Amino acid sequence: MKIILVALGILLGVNFSDTGDFAEKADRVSKVEVLDFDELEPMLCPERVGEETIVVNFFATWCQPCVREMPYFLELYEEYREEGLRFIIVSLDFPQHLESRLLPFIEENNIEAEVFLLDDTRQNYWIPKVSEDWSGSIPATIVCNGEVRKFYEREFHNTGELKEVVDPVLFN
Repeated sequence: MKIILVALGILLGVNFSDTGDFAEKADRVSKVEVLDFDELEPMLCPERVGEETIVVNFFATWCQPCVREMPYFLELYEEYREEGLRFIIVSLDFPQHLESRLLPFIEENNIEAEVFLLDDTRQNYWIPKVSEDWSGSIPATIVCNGEVRKFYEREFHNTGELKEVVDPVLFN
């Protein structure tokens, strides 16, 4: 296993001078799963959620509004994860950019949330399944628990704006 992590680190250009961080970085990078929509759909606010609140953010590294708002999601997740908040990032980056763009973005931003790369060209199939109100533009966000499901097709400009939409679902 150690050899695989070292090989992965070499491929990704990881700095080995701080070996304590290496395993953590490799773990973050290995968490990205490439899925089609049928594989992703069960994670998008299933009815069985119950006690946990889920925030699902559709984003891409090439989307400037998505990149701008990501620190607010990460701050919110860090603050609320012990309250039962689950944060899922769904990247709409091209699969061929997984290693060149998405993985470096995850590492640079110390993202510990679940990250999936959606590799499904059937947009006309899955966009309305995410929300009938979704035009397909990003950023887009779902906030839900077992009873409530809200969809936002917009950029959030600070953590306070995010709290305004998450708090009523998380603390209801």
